Amino acid sequence: MKLLKQTGLATLLHKENLKTLRLIIQGTFALFCLFSGYRFYQFYLWTLDRSEIYVPRPPAVEAFLPIGALINLKRFIFTGSYDKIHPAGLTIFIAALVIALLFRKGFCCWICPVGFASNLAEKFALKFKILRRLPVWIDYPLLAPKYMLLFFFGFFIVLKMRIPTIEAFNNSEFNLVADAKMLLFFLEPSPLTIWITTFLVITSFVLRNFWCRYLCPYGSLLGLLAMFSPVKIRRDPEVCIDCRRCEKVCPGSIQVAEGQTVYNLECIGCLECLAACPVEDCLSVTAGRRNIPAFWFPVAIVGLFLFFWGVAKLSGHWQSAVPVDLFKEYYQAVLSATGAAGVQ
Repeated sequence: MKLLKQTGLATLLHKENLKTLRLIIQGTFALFCLFSGYRFYQFYLWTLDRSEIYVPRPPAVEAFLPIGALINLKRFIFTGSYDKIHPAGLTIFIAALVIALLFRKGFCCWICPVGFASNLAEKFALKFKILRRLPVWIDYPLLAPKYMLLFFFGFFIVLKMRIPTIEAFNNSEFNLVADAKMLLFFLEPSPLTIWITTFLVITSFVLRNFWCRYLCPYGSLLGLLAMFSPVKIRRDPEVCIDCRRCEKVCPGSIQVAEGQTVYNLECIGCLECLAACPVEDCLSVTAGRRNIPAFWFPVAIVGLFLFFWGVAKLSGHWQSAVPVDLFKEYYQAVLSATGAAGVQ
């Protein structure tokens, strides 16, 4: 703590500055994702002989292949074999799961770039007073789709998909070019994709965290795992003044002031409630029965994520084992057949 005061970090890490800290962390990861996406686009053009400049393929783009990561997580559990084609995707997926088990849906709130976009949309909507809150009788049923999607993927991948089928999937052309297909999803969106994306963007400016709250199966999985997290937000009813500021700022629309402990699956660990509370020590972050400084929560989340990255990097579970020439061969063979090679 003495070092924090000397460096000025203590002021930044005070609870009133948690919002700023969240934006800084989210923004940093979002910028890194954009940078990785641009580098991957350059690599993509090189593989299709549309550019003479070779740019190494950035492994971080595999974070956007969670279904493949889920498939290979099952393979890893049952065979002990780590994914060699998209290892970074599996590493990031496992990191997100472990973070959820320890620190609730911290990955969604502090790392995910979609969460960052939702956060910006919410701030814009609040500034221009266009944000609306759905009544409970509409809100709760709308939570079902993301769990239905999770059940669908869980049933057909975790339960139904056998190891030989997974091996066949891993060795397929589809899996090898999955990252390029994902890129084309953004570069050459279909009319339906444009309509759906437009709807999601517009709705996100009216309804808080629309995609994350109602449709994201990834977040629903992390929410279920977060049930086992030892970290909770607790309220001291003896000092609470019932101002409900915590509920007004909560992106999960959680009734924080109704109980002593927040168990709700929609809690993403943003600490907005704690930052908004005007009463000292009314709301606190606890691990078991012990209070912990609020700023240690995001520090632990980011630190754990970087730990997984570092271990994967050092152990050879980050960079794909597929030679770049093989990527180039498959990209040209598969994507040229779809007319994608014409992308400039």
